[in-house]
Amino acid sequence: YSTAINAGREKAPAAICRKVAMAEDGGEVEVWGDGQQSRSFCYIDDCLEGIYRLTQSDHTEPLNIGSDELVTINELTDMVADIAGKDLEKKHLLDKPQGVRGRNSHNGKIKDTLGWAPSVPLRKGMEKTYKWIEEQVENAGPYDKGDGNIATEPGASL
Repeated sequence: YSTAINAGREKAPAAICRKVAMAEDGGEVEVWGDGQQSRSFCYIDDCLEGIYRLTQSDHTEPLNIGSDELVTINELTDMVADIAGKDLEKKHLLDKPQGVRGRNSHNGKIKDTLGWAPSVPLRKGMEKTYKWIEEQVENAGPYDKGDGNIATEPGASL
């Protein structure tokens, strides 16, 4: 999952982790759209392993490297809130972009070709991702929390 933390520019897993980390228990997090958009996410360790195995093989055609574990944005938000031990409401912003309704990777070819599939379940990967992002939020200076650009100097761009 992408862990770039630049409010509004990160991918869904990092954005949700940041929003949950910044939310007070009993508070709310904003979700763009109705939250029913579905996605699959591949943990970085699995992505790197898949790339490594592909580069070590004789296969020359493109292959998808991804997870078959499909989740809605609402489910991902609930999962991260549970990981954080927070009870949060979701505020759906229906006027915000939500992207395509569903995005999933077909991974049968890499399994057939390399005999490999990702091994890190979504929840386990999100636990690791949330822990790291929570630390970044907790260690952010006061200017960082205000504009969302945590892990940068004031005025710096990512």
